[in-house]
Amino acid sequence: MSPVSPEGHVRTPASATTPTLSDPDTPFAVVDVHKARRNVERLAARADRLGVGLRPHVKTAKSLDVAALLHEGDSPCPVTVSTLAEAEAFADGGYTDITYAVGIDPHKLPRVVALLRRGVTLRVLLDSAEQAEFVAEASRRAGLVVPAQIEIDCDGHRGGLRPDAPGLPEIGRILHEAGCLDGVLTHAGESYFARTAEEQRLAARNERDSAVAAAERLRAAGLPVSAVSVGSTPTAHAAEDLTGVTELRAGNYVFFDLVMAGLGVCRIEDLALSVVVTVIGHRPEFGWILTDGGWMAMSRDRGTAAQAQDQGYGLVTDLDGNLVQDLVMTAASQEHGTLTVRDGTHLPDLPIGTRLRILPNHACATAAQHHGYHVVNGSRPTAGAPVVQAFWGRVSGW
Repeated sequence: MSPVSPEGHVRTPASATTPTLSDPDTPFAVVDVHKARRNVERLAARADRLGVGLRPHVKTAKSLDVAALLHEGDSPCPVTVSTLAEAEAFADGGYTDITYAVGIDPHKLPRVVALLRRGVTLRVLLDSAEQAEFVAEASRRAGLVVPAQIEIDCDGHRGGLRPDAPGLPEIGRILHEAGCLDGVLTHAGESYFARTAEEQRLAARNERDSAVAAAERLRAAGLPVSAVSVGSTPTAHAAEDLTGVTELRAGNYVFFDLVMAGLGVCRIEDLALSVVVTVIGHRPEFGWILTDGGWMAMSRDRGTAAQAQDQGYGLVTDLDGNLVQDLVMTAASQEHGTLTVRDGTHLPDLPIGTRLRILPNHACATAAQHHGYHVVNGSRPTAGAPVVQAFWGRVSGW
């Protein structure tokens, strides 16, 4: 086997000219660039039809190489990030229009100001007068604008203010007086539990209506609102009318995952991320095949458990990405994965040393277990194991 260097490059044996998925030590993450590009093009075309800008969320892949698929040429697109480490890495990569879509705290503001001084437009997110006050004060002290968006709670998910919250105009006023009010932002997090196409359309409509209503309240109070930002992967693919919205955000869609497939947002064959594992043992008396890919490789996410079809910790494919019929990763310890046949029939013949790919429940959580991605192109079949075309590094930390 050829190991991967600390820099992330695949080291190939002297006898080999091109590494394949048979070479690096397992477990490791794989991205099918053909599928990722197809997923990107699908949502870009939809945003175009809806007449809104697209601000992809890079929190799933956390990779400049993956993000390069999101735009044409050398002009980076606007992006959304979930950590300041992402913001800093993407700023280093030439991205200058960034929204940090996690509630801001005072301790992080010096890093925000440092990026603003570099010419990066970095918006922060908040949902309280207290946060608005310290953002306004930081802006005055720094002598520059710290653009801020007010988070709107459209469905009872995590942070944000309801559109009719009494304190909304006051937060807007605090920000406006410091020149910091940029707009409103909402995320339909509960859409991940919208199990039908109609439920997803209703979630998308409610997401839009909530954000637009909040923006109109602020405008009625004499406050300017330039950005009205909405989005989640399910609602982005379900929205039919985004009147009043200026931009659409989504992130999971670049890779997709089994949760999204279970909701009908994508197909199994659209999943661009997988993890290569190796068969290391058999327990026929229990109906188990053991692999070297446990929850440290896949994460503990069991997002499909509440869906009509529980996919365990992931579905199993061969190295070419073809599903192994009814074989599921049903249990995980730290470095062991257990594969079983869904209907309890005989296990497939998979000798020790056999390499497989596991499709994840939650792409964000699985990607977070890895330093980067070995890149293949599923549209170019090869004799033998798929060829690794590149290694794409990943941002980590906060």
